[in-house]
Amino acid sequence: MNNSFNGPIPELNKLKELRSAYLSFNKFSGQIPANAFDGLILIKKLQLSQNQFTGAIPASLATLPKLTELKLDGNQFSGQIPDFKLPIQTLDLSNNQLEGPIPASLSKMDAQVFAGNKGLCGGPLKACESPAGSNSTSNDGSGSGSGSGSGSGSGSGSGSGSGPGSDSGSGSKKPPIWMIAILVVVGVLIVVAIFAVMMMKRPRKQEATPSSVEAPPSKVRAKGYKGEEHGSPGNSRNGKRAPEATVKLTFVRDDRERFDLPDLLKASAEVLGSGSFGSSFKAALSIGPVVVVKRYKQMNNAGKEEFLEHMRRIGRLTHENLLPLVAYYYRKEEKLLVSDFVKNGSLAVHLHGRKSTGQPTLDWPTRLKIVKGVVKGLAYLHKELPSLIVPHGHLKSSNVLLNETCEPLLTDYGLIPIINQESAKKLMVAYKSPEYAQQGKITRKSDVWALGILILELLTGMFPGNFKGKESDHHQEEDLANWVKSVVGDQERPSKDMEVFDKEMGTINDSDGELMQELLKIGLSCCEEDVEKRLDLKDAVGRIEELKRKDDNGASKAGQ
Repeated sequence: MNNSFNGPIPELNKLKELRSAYLSFNKFSGQIPANAFDGLILIKKLQLSQNQFTGAIPASLATLPKLTELKLDGNQFSGQIPDFKLPIQTLDLSNNQLEGPIPASLSKMDAQVFAGNKGLCGGPLKACESPAGSNSTSNDGSGSGSGSGSGSGSGSGSGSGSGPGSDSGSGSKKPPIWMIAILVVVGVLIVVAIFAVMMMKRPRKQEATPSSVEAPPSKVRAKGYKGEEHGSPGNSRNGKRAPEATVKLTFVRDDRERFDLPDLLKASAEVLGSGSFGSSFKAALSIGPVVVVKRYKQMNNAGKEEFLEHMRRIGRLTHENLLPLVAYYYRKEEKLLVSDFVKNGSLAVHLHGRKSTGQPTLDWPTRLKIVKGVVKGLAYLHKELPSLIVPHGHLKSSNVLLNETCEPLLTDYGLIPIINQESAKKLMVAYKSPEYAQQGKITRKSDVWALGILILELLTGMFPGNFKGKESDHHQEEDLANWVKSVVGDQERPSKDMEVFDKEMGTINDSDGELMQELLKIGLSCCEEDVEKRLDLKDAVGRIEELKRKDDNGASKAGQ
């Protein structure tokens, strides 16, 4: 939720234990196959709001026996609404291109559920001009027909072909390219799964246990490093290399309960997101913790020994404002990183996600607390990872989690050395900095620039991705800083400063307003396009901590 994941929807019907999926506020696109949700008999909640889906609402959604919440608003779904004869309690189909009569099973829903669909009629909306049911189904391949095939045409345009194995009678047509790609990927995954099962059953020689597998303290020269990491501990591996395939997780922390891949595969799972880097799942182990598993597809920039060395380095990091790495799984084809699940969600969800009933907004003291925690965690990374060019590299609101007291926890840090460089340049925040756009390089101050954007996002409540540059080679995050500058201007005008602040913070008194204006200046100083003029991280830490002290003193006096 609230990422930049794109492409077709993940194959959720492979996850038979799936209970809920939250994929709203992304950039998923294309038509969803009619059978995309077949077999998900346990799923209760599905949120696909604010994406770019087209075509008919998948017929398989109407067959899910436990579905109670379905949100498809803010897409481009077309055609008629399936007849949902299910215990749906929460439904949102607004702002699509749906047409035709509203099914009788949904006729008692509120009109807001269907708002923004000009072609709908019946139920809580205006009466239909013609009898309901005409042309209610279609076998022309437009996506609203039978659910027996792989569904409608490709997202790239034909819209008329049926997938392989369809019973619609158009088998002589070539399947769309995306369907061929999916079949290839599924085939590869099946082969990998069979191979993993074979490795589980094969007797293995007595070697080092997975949690003791160590790479030698070698000179790490993967891209993303300036030189050697000083003081890298580690035991040399005495034997020959370990088997290439294993189903064991390697734990990097001693204070966590041990489990292995089979435990994760049997766990109740929720899809948290899927995108260019890979997929994220919440896994609730039957006996054990609730964890998040991130599967990376683009993590081959370092060799195996370098990867193991880097994981140990990341595993040693301990700070109150970092979400610690718990364990990892290595294969040449894929990498899994396991961390604790944080129930309160990300900062992005709190700022930009739809507020559930009774969910409090982030007030000014909480936002200042979050900024202080973020900058402390970032400073710790810069201190403990001196050899990394950009110690975090991917700082943004969706990579800041909030615990139960709204203390921030940084995630996805320190990945630039092991992410494929072409993918990193396209996707990671550090590569959206002004210095990379202008000079083709990143620096340690690229993290400071990302911090500045985050500060402005917290103060304004504006999502950086909503600011699109005039040209395709402009960076979205750059424009948030430019927008703030355009509103505030070059001169000190407090009244103008107040115009940019998020109204969700509520009524602001004079003393808080002064602190907010000072933080705004810090954020803009962090976003300075000239790296030499940009604020140093150390100075940013000092100024933000001073602001927090002033805020605490003001609150103390007000309480007397």
